[in-house]
Amino acid sequence: MSIAQLSLLTTLALVAAFVLSAVFGAVARATRFCTMGAISDVVALGDWTRVKQWAAAGGVALIGFSALVFTGLVDADRTLYASHQILWLAALVGGLLFGVGMVLSSGCGNKTLVRLGGGSLKALVVLVLMGVSAFATLKGITAVLRVATVDAVHIDLAMNASLPDGLAASSQLRATSLSLALGLVLGGALLVWAAWGRETRDVRSLVGGMLIGALVVGAWWLSGHWAVVEEHPLTLEHVFLATNSGRAEALSFVTPVAYALDWLMFYSDANKRLTLGIVSVAGVVAGAAVHALWSREFRWEGFAGTGDLAHHATGAVLMGIGGVTAMGCTIGQGLSALSTLSIASLPAIAGIVIGAVVSLKYQSWQLERTL
Repeated sequence: MSIAQLSLLTTLALVAAFVLSAVFGAVARATRFCTMGAISDVVALGDWTRVKQWAAAGGVALIGFSALVFTGLVDADRTLYASHQILWLAALVGGLLFGVGMVLSSGCGNKTLVRLGGGSLKALVVLVLMGVSAFATLKGITAVLRVATVDAVHIDLAMNASLPDGLAASSQLRATSLSLALGLVLGGALLVWAAWGRETRDVRSLVGGMLIGALVVGAWWLSGHWAVVEEHPLTLEHVFLATNSGRAEALSFVTPVAYALDWLMFYSDANKRLTLGIVSVAGVVAGAAVHALWSREFRWEGFAGTGDLAHHATGAVLMGIGGVTAMGCTIGQGLSALSTLSIASLPAIAGIVIGAVVSLKYQSWQLERTL
């Protein structure tokens, strides 16, 4: 492959990532896909419709990723979430911070991007603060604290810290076969549960969840197979094109926001290049904006007052710190990492849910006191 062909393939990959994420943004807005909203519906109303929507997304993502691995299209050991360490404390603490933050800021990173596309200036402030705090936790002052505390507590394994690899180590079966079996069983179970009960009357919500899961699978195929060069023409190395981590990546919306701000601020630096994550951030906003304009629901929105600003600013900072510490958000850990059956995704998801529930309960208690 020549340098010109490599450049063309990179450009096509970036365009494909933008289109895929734009569809994600439009679908998420059209079907009200929101993890924080789903948890809030259960806590406040006992309504499981959007939780089942998320389950449908998770089921499709699990089945799709396991099929990609089984067919050899994606190497599970070369994904962003593949590691021989289980940073369980970082995942749990980061998840808790993120869960609290997304309640205070009225939505996770994905929802904030969708809200920005709908005209919310509140979402713009949240994204900037979340991106700055996320970058500080990647390479700045809170990164030093993260590495010295929660990252120092981990479990070392001899194999990749995923459920298929763990089971393969104690059996005669291949990890790829176990990945497919577990993906089909667990993903199928999620889909059956999502389609069971009165909540399935909202077919739009269920189909929306399945589409979201399919788009996560599409992102894995794009970064882990199509945009891969076996031998770079200059270095002869195996390369995942236009990724921040140098590995296969799927959708996630905390660290990519940080890298998007970094790219904007240091655009003239030749070392700063567009990545799949950066264009995905722009794509979600664009897709949500197109849907908002098409449905005539685009509305400018600002803060109601200083109290509203303080809540959203605090939540944004917590999401930035928590999302990086946990190595993902409700989409990054909740769907992308979960689809790989990464063991660390379990404490991360648990932390997000617990943090969100505690925050929602606290807000409800405060509201009752004022009545």
